[in-house]
Amino acid sequence: MSSTIHIGIIMNGVTGRMGANQHLMRSIVAIRQQGGTLLPDGRHVVPEPILVGRNPEKLRALATQAGDVPWSLDLDTVLADPNYIVYFDAQTTDRRAAAVRRALDAGKHVYCEKPVATSSAEALELWRLACARHLKTGVVQDKLWLPGFMKMRRLVQRGELGRLLSVQGQFGYWVFDGREAPAQRPSWNYRAEDGGGIILDMFSHWRYVLDHVFAPVRAVCCRGATHIRERWDEQGRPYTCTAEDAAYAMFELDGGVIATITSSWCVRVRRDDLLTFQADGTAGSAVCGLRRCWFQPAAATPRPVWNPDVDQPINFFSSWIEVPDQAPTENAFKAQWEEFLRHLVADTPFPWTLLAGARGVQLAELAHESWKTGRWVPVPELEA
Repeated sequence: MSSTIHIGIIMNGVTGRMGANQHLMRSIVAIRQQGGTLLPDGRHVVPEPILVGRNPEKLRALATQAGDVPWSLDLDTVLADPNYIVYFDAQTTDRRAAAVRRALDAGKHVYCEKPVATSSAEALELWRLACARHLKTGVVQDKLWLPGFMKMRRLVQRGELGRLLSVQGQFGYWVFDGREAPAQRPSWNYRAEDGGGIILDMFSHWRYVLDHVFAPVRAVCCRGATHIRERWDEQGRPYTCTAEDAAYAMFELDGGVIATITSSWCVRVRRDDLLTFQADGTAGSAVCGLRRCWFQPAAATPRPVWNPDVDQPINFFSSWIEVPDQAPTENAFKAQWEEFLRHLVADTPFPWTLLAGARGVQLAELAHESWKTGRWVPVPELEA
């Protein structure tokens, strides 16, 4: 029995920033450089990528940077090649579902970015198609492998916070409109007709974060807003923003826990990180960013007294304890890629499937419904 298994992976849409940096260079190339992913039986899985896209200059340069890997402009030809058994998609949201369907029709296992589709019905259809064809699937849920969230989850699961009461999330930063300074996000993010909008983009994240770190989501109340109506695209041309650039949401979780999350590309940051979550419980509270986490037990909680006529005498930061790293952590995208490769070859557990991706799309869809109707909307279990 060979000690190394080579897996051909079609990587579509990785010429963008996220696909190139996180998925190709810091995940697939890094796994290849370390000699592959270790399986439970001691063998290694080595990914063999081929890059697919529409821009030959970008593909050629990226393929060279990745170690002279092959590339192609013809997705159909590559999908027909039996040497490639996995299809990965990091295209723009509006292109993803159709391409994933083509890959499933071609008999490929699928691993893809989120959101997997623009509607939960379409996302569920992809999941059912994969099940009917006995194909394995995965959806990127990277924040579960970030050290800050891993520490927060450990505190919650060990009961360090006691009975969980509430969760507060703050996400976002100021995205320049592109007129005087270049925007940090692509222009399609602000056009609904191109699959843009912060609700579809970010609520797919909030679903798995809330479900897996805190408690399952049972209802949502949301209000979106398009605060900046005009932006300038990559060619310096003005365009009208048709998608929301901020969303203000409340969620009811299992056990009566109330979560509030503000998501905005129109906010200036004065907090520990671009994304922070605070969880408050009867026995303590915790705050995490992407990489760090702080804990305040009940015994160390200060006793403030409201007096607006004097400067605040308490330093509210001083009584928090930073949660230490207990083990080295990998790049979050790479860590999930390795989990998927083990699942693919050794059938190890992997719950982050297209069904999990459909749950994220469902939450975004129901948040839009709440915004439209102005009411709380229940989040039912999806029929797998």
